[in-house]
Amino acid sequence: MKINYEWRGEVDNAALDALHADGFDLPAARTDWRERLERHSLGWVCAREGGALIGFVNVVWDGGAHAFLLDTVVARRRRSGGVGAALVATAAREARAAGCEWLHVDFEEHLRPFYLDACRFEVTAAGLMAL
Repeated sequence: MKINYEWRGEVDNAALDALHADGFDLPAARTDWRERLERHSLGWVCAREGGALIGFVNVVWDGGAHAFLLDTVVARRRRSGGVGAALVATAAREARAAGCEWLHVDFEEHLRPFYLDACRFEVTAAGLMAL
């Protein structure tokens, strides 16, 4: 079945909560995704297969040259098939079209091959502070 990638696609809170629960192995939350995305995001990408949400990435930004990926998630049953890389490629293309010059991402060590090899990010020095 064909997968469609939608920039700023329609978001159903329950469907996105279920995808996050599946993808991050967490209990389902009750997040108002629509409000959060409209308030803080440059955009987001939804991947749908037969109408079902199977992937998502949020693109937040500083209002200028820098965009940041958050919450990249693919349904467990659709992993390792290029869905995640296509989500990131779509996000990068749309951030570039919006005038961003840099796309940032941080990730856990086990995701290094995905972001560096599949998505072609480069290693940079960065800092992180737990709050």
